[in-house]
Amino acid sequence: VQLVESGGGWVQPGGSLRLSCSASGATLAHYAIGWFRQAPGKEREGVACITNAIGGATGHIIYGDFVQGRFTISRDIANNTVYLQMDSLEPEDTGVYHCGPTRLGLCILKPLVPFNSWGQGTQVTVSS
Repeated sequence: VQLVESGGGWVQPGGSLRLSCSASGATLAHYAIGWFRQAPGKEREGVACITNAIGGATGHIIYGDFVQGRFTISRDIANNTVYLQMDSLEPEDTGVYHCGPTRLGLCILKPLVPFNSWGQGTQVTVSS
């Protein structure tokens, strides 16, 4: 599975970004897909996760405690993409964001469930 994250960039505090997670060689709807982030000097942190959409299931969603209603994870099954809409961004959200299928189809963010694979990531920088 080759995963590609995109949509990152620089934004001022309070701004928004929409990250995309796309894949070749796999149907993302068959997997639980999570987002995690890595900031310099900090541990890897789970951001959001959505369980699989097999059989048309809508998927169970969880978020990291720090999200507090600011982010939304969603699927576009037709385009084989998972999105992470991030609003009200804060400087503490700065980091490289990765997506990937979680091991055993689990959505557990704390402790962060291992991922089977992930892409190069997309950099998010929030500063004034």
